[in-house]
Amino acid sequence: MTAAPSQNPRPATRLWATPVPFDQELCGLVLDTAPRLFAVVQVCGNGRADADGWVVAWGLADGDGSTYVVGVDGQTRMTVASPERAVHLFTGQPGITARLVWLAQPAAAALDRAEAA
Repeated sequence: MTAAPSQNPRPATRLWATPVPFDQELCGLVLDTAPRLFAVVQVCGNGRADADGWVVAWGLADGDGSTYVVGVDGQTRMTVASPERAVHLFTGQPGITARLVWLAQPAAAALDRAEAA
């Protein structure tokens, strides 16, 4: 005797998906909510062959736009409305411009410091 094909158009599925390990969930949460890291760079002689640039500050931009900036001198600390506002605050000296340089969006997270390095 042969079994008749199922009349159900949908294949059988499990009611519960395979659980994701908790550590993996935590790493996913961190990646989903991580602030964006950027540098504020000042440039002298932009567009010239002898142009020079240096990092003056590092910043974190949250998803809601809040931005936290720390100068490389360790003394400058500020909270501003946007990364662009931070750039504006580091512009103003004659012949020197400032710009943002974004680090790439993180692609991995680890609970162990050695794994993250």
